[in-house]
Amino acid sequence: MNKKELSQNRIYFFDELRGLAVFCMIFYHAFFILDSMFGYEWAAFLFEFFMPAQPFFAGLFIFICGMSCSLSRSNAKRGIRLLACAGVVTLFTALIMPALGFDGMEIYFGILHLLASCILIYAAFEKTLKNASALAGIFLCAVLYPFFSGIRSGFLNYGELFALEIPEKLYESDWLAPLGIYSPDFFSADYFPIFPNIFIFFAGAFAGRYFVQNSFPEWMHKSRAPFLGSLGRKALIIYIVHMPAVYILAYVFELIINLFN
Repeated sequence: MNKKELSQNRIYFFDELRGLAVFCMIFYHAFFILDSMFGYEWAAFLFEFFMPAQPFFAGLFIFICGMSCSLSRSNAKRGIRLLACAGVVTLFTALIMPALGFDGMEIYFGILHLLASCILIYAAFEKTLKNASALAGIFLCAVLYPFFSGIRSGFLNYGELFALEIPEKLYESDWLAPLGIYSPDFFSADYFPIFPNIFIFFAGAFAGRYFVQNSFPEWMHKSRAPFLGSLGRKALIIYIVHMPAVYILAYVFELIINLFN
């Protein structure tokens, strides 16, 4: 397949949605760093102002990653590569940065860890999932997501209709933090547990499967926001470098300001 054919078959809509999520993520994390590490009041205001929107663009990022599984030639390799990148992020933020005197940036189970875990789970059951009904899968994810949403609080429930209490003893350590069960002392600057987020991912995976079976609409193949598409195609490298880059730029800016005071 030549470059022209690849360009025509590419789902630019995915790239641009992913790029939009990355764009929002950069600014959200920048406000967090400028507030928590440099004490800028305007950043604190903006961080709190945009906080309600954070679950939406993060959920969009997770959903699109799930959809992309239907287009990947090897989800196992993709998941392992992403897990390695997540390990590098943890190593850098939890070991190297504190050793250099930078605290409060530790990431033990962020969005890369979540996506890598979900992709590997998908890869393990990929053959079975291909035979499942895509619409039924989306419906099941929609049902299970709210049921697992209270896992951090110690309950699996549908409001007052039905509730299953999780043993308190499980919340005394952080071994189950990847699942959403952790002690009061647990901290991760970027934290996306497997539950309930895995159901957003698999809703996207089933949606992708539906489009593969029924063909993607023609409008999804057209590029409408090249800048966002470029961000989306470079999402992984941007995620890895954006927080250290923001910190370094803010630190240099602070030094320059202090020189003139």
